[in-house]
Amino acid sequence: MAAVDAVVRGVFFTAASGGAVPAVLLDLSSGRSLPIYIGLWEAISINNALNHDLLPRPGTHDLFVAMLDSFGIRVTGLLIDDLRDGVFYGRLISVRSDTEESLDCRPSDGIAIALRSGAPISVDLEVAEQAGVDEGSLPDCVDLATYLS
Repeated sequence: MAAVDAVVRGVFFTAASGGAVPAVLLDLSSGRSLPIYIGLWEAISINNALNHDLLPRPGTHDLFVAMLDSFGIRVTGLLIDDLRDGVFYGRLISVRSDTEESLDCRPSDGIAIALRSGAPISVDLEVAEQAGVDEGSLPDCVDLATYLS
């Protein structure tokens, strides 16, 4: 399965028919971008990971990564591998004792965990071609911090 590398540009709010919607924006190595619409709490978690913000108590994704670490499990990547009916699907890849596992996950959770683990993110080439957009075609976005202030 061919894939392109992805880097998280940031977390934004974009206008939709029902109001503002949070989205994480991935920059793809193909030169296109991939907006993924997500929930508010996942948006905040991804934004915290991008900014290296530490909460006084661990959030859900922090707890998950700490638990993996305590069991000797290392997250080695996230692959966003499918798009069906407007919904993205992902696989969180991990290794323990030279055994690789691949778990189904929501891309928003996978991104939050991959960022905290320093793991690379990639997107299946067909998904990138189907859903990736050129810079000029991106919806109007306001970054999360500006929107919430």
